[in-house]
Amino acid sequence: MRGMLPDDHLQARLIGRMMTPEGPSPVAVVEGRLRDLSGVAPTVSDLIAGLAPGQAPPAGRDLGPIADHEFRPVWGGGDADGQLLAPIDLQCVKAAGVTFAVSALERVIEERARGDASRANAVRDGLQQRIGADLKSVVPGSSAAEALKAVLLADGLWSQYLEVAIGPHAEVFTKAPVLSSVGWGQQVGVRADSVWNNPEPEIVMVCDAEGRARGATLGNDVNLRDIEGASALLLGKAKDNNASCALGPFIRLFDDAFTLDDVRQAVVTLEIEGVDNYRLNGSSSMSLISRDPLDLIGQTIGANHQYPDGFVLFLGTMFAPVDDRDTVGGGFTHKTGDIVRVASARLGTLENQVAACQDAPPWRFGLSSLMKNLAARDLIKA
Repeated sequence: MRGMLPDDHLQARLIGRMMTPEGPSPVAVVEGRLRDLSGVAPTVSDLIAGLAPGQAPPAGRDLGPIADHEFRPVWGGGDADGQLLAPIDLQCVKAAGVTFAVSALERVIEERARGDASRANAVRDGLQQRIGADLKSVVPGSSAAEALKAVLLADGLWSQYLEVAIGPHAEVFTKAPVLSSVGWGQQVGVRADSVWNNPEPEIVMVCDAEGRARGATLGNDVNLRDIEGASALLLGKAKDNNASCALGPFIRLFDDAFTLDDVRQAVVTLEIEGVDNYRLNGSSSMSLISRDPLDLIGQTIGANHQYPDGFVLFLGTMFAPVDDRDTVGGGFTHKTGDIVRVASARLGTLENQVAACQDAPPWRFGLSSLMKNLAARDLIKA
């Protein structure tokens, strides 16, 4: 459970989900104590909807100090009962892409390399010299961005990825079906037919049905670079697979001690430990994002789209591992058994183990199963 909780968790208001013998239950960590809130609200979606912004979670049933609970990952012998789940349930899972200059450049590289990692370095060197600095300096949708677009079009360097990187419209897509996300200590899935892929460590906004930002958590928006690079029309195949969306460990609610400005200035770190003794460490700063979180939220919900149960929104990443892992020019790609840790000081650490999608536990507990379980526990009424 190394570093799972935020550094200041005794001052944090954390909510999430835990598997109990009766079924999945909303839980909270307040002043260092774990509390079962299933008797207060049947789902995390209902719990957030019932709290006023800045309000602390209700007391619930005290389960004792969080430090007394030994949460173990599934690869470390953890069983179903007492396991942390993804901290959301009925919320729709959305993601924003190409929100950092570095990620924009990497998407263009994938596109021009046609998903072939061996061609990436040559493409990267050329594009970095020609447009890397320009992408970092312009505000999306501004007149300067339009001027840059005109220059890149004239030079034959324009791309659909640059359109969403510096144009007025953000890329926002549906990452995963409701209830399909995995949580801390569970396996995260990568398709076995992908030979060029990487984790995407991100901060994830948690919003209510009105589109108000209510808190944040950590996420891994697994990226299959070869599949998306072959064609942007394969985004669904690249992004939405069994166990391919990880969230957690908890949602930290916004309050006087933790605000949206803390998200804007957060540093997100990535650590990968491979069974082949491979080690990778990196970090990225949210201060370098090209679109403000509130802008991305505003482009997700509004007159054209509603989310009655709330939604979460991956804010994008600037960290794409490019160092060679095995062969010169082969770049980075995952191997089965990799341990991936996404961390931020005030949100904790999300830890998962990489497995092939078909080998990760299949997703079987959907909306019908949840409603039947809650009804059987007398937690919802007709």
